[in-house]
Amino acid sequence: MSYARAFLKYLRRYLTHVQNSVFEGELTEGTLVEVKETLQSMLEEGESVMVYRMDSESYVERSVYGDDPMDDQQFL
Repeated sequence: MSYARAFLKYLRRYLTHVQNSVFEGELTEGTLVEVKETLQSMLEEGESVMVYRMDSESYVERSVYGDDPMDDQQFL
């Protein structure tokens, strides 16, 4: 399995795949720590992952043009 597919498969367990290499969703503090540690362990030399943390929805303005992938989000 390619590394890109491995990242995709892992992140889809927790987040919604929005577009190429972009995922979004809400994580608990514990899950965030777990995801960050796992991603770091999956990286090869020269690779990187960026995580943007928004502690409040009041700091985020989200506009979607076209179909919103978050509309299909399933909750457990």
